[in-house]
Amino acid sequence: MSDDGSGTRIYVDADACPVKEEVLRVARRHNLPVTMVGNSWMRQGHDPLVTSVVVPETPDAADDWIAERIGADDICITGDIPLAARCLEKGAAVLGHDGRPFTPDGIGNALAMRELNQHLRETGTLGAGGGRPFDKRDRSRFLDVMEITVRSKTSDRGIGSGTNGKPLR
Repeated sequence: MSDDGSGTRIYVDADACPVKEEVLRVARRHNLPVTMVGNSWMRQGHDPLVTSVVVPETPDAADDWIAERIGADDICITGDIPLAARCLEKGAAVLGHDGRPFTPDGIGNALAMRELNQHLRETGTLGAGGGRPFDKRDRSRFLDVMEITVRSKTSDRGIGSGTNGKPLR
């Protein structure tokens, strides 16, 4: 549960997040609060469900802010593997920007691959180029998995609502 005891909250590691609008769409459908955390101001309009938090431009400031507050009923959206590991340790659900969930069973491998790739880049064995570009399939997968994740987190406590406004089981 979030640090304020209010139930499920969605935390977004927002600086490089390409799915902010998708997060907001699902959050509005379920009337869930969203906290966007980054080191620069994020214009979010006047949505009462959205809180923007600006943290110092120091390494891992946003990660630390989220990890200190997230709880087992919450959801984190991030592409940062170490932050995902910290959130999973607290029992939160964690989704990558492409909709792929981070899991307790897979996070160790993800951390190891991150370290290996970092080492290969540092030694010049692996180029500095990123992965494949983010595309419509990633956005669609994210929306589907986000919806399933929210329903799972909220229906366990009987507080979620479906797209038609009726309570979930």
